[in-house]
Amino acid sequence: MIDRLKGRDPARNLDSTTDASYLEVLRELVAHLRQNRTQLREEWARRIMGAKFLTAMTNDEILAECSAVYDNYLGALETGSIEALEAYARDLSERIIPRGVETFEVVGIVLLLRDVLARSLFAKYGANQQVLARVLDAYEPAANRIANTVAVGFVQERERIIRQQQEAIRELSTPVLPVRERL
Repeated sequence: MIDRLKGRDPARNLDSTTDASYLEVLRELVAHLRQNRTQLREEWARRIMGAKFLTAMTNDEILAECSAVYDNYLGALETGSIEALEAYARDLSERIIPRGVETFEVVGIVLLLRDVLARSLFAKYGANQQVLARVLDAYEPAANRIANTVAVGFVQERERIIRQQQEAIRELSTPVLPVRERL
């Protein structure tokens, strides 16, 4: 295991996209993940259902969300930009929080996607440890940043909704009519 990791720069992050070799590897791995989209998305959905995540959603809803998240995830990997993914995560959060989806489920599904994609990369590049190390150098920091962004976005949206609900409760509990004496 140590030999396989030799030569990898753990400090590399999405800001290193000026390195032409890094960009080439990133484009190649995104192309691989796009080419295998259906198989990987279905494997991810199976794992979500197997882990009993998103039980508030139907299987069809889970598959639809998997497609959208997968495409946004690859877009963020490819461009290094997480704005579209942040917007999607907010939109998703607005839909699923009222249905009772918990933070651990959202974090869990994002980590499952990261793992499914990493296994695919190991299967493709595992025979050449040097290439695998370069691919993981490109993939890991980006995948971790994406996972963190989605988790933080979900928590922020959840907190915003809770604050709104608390304010609505306060408004409902405040008397609207003035209290009259002797009543």
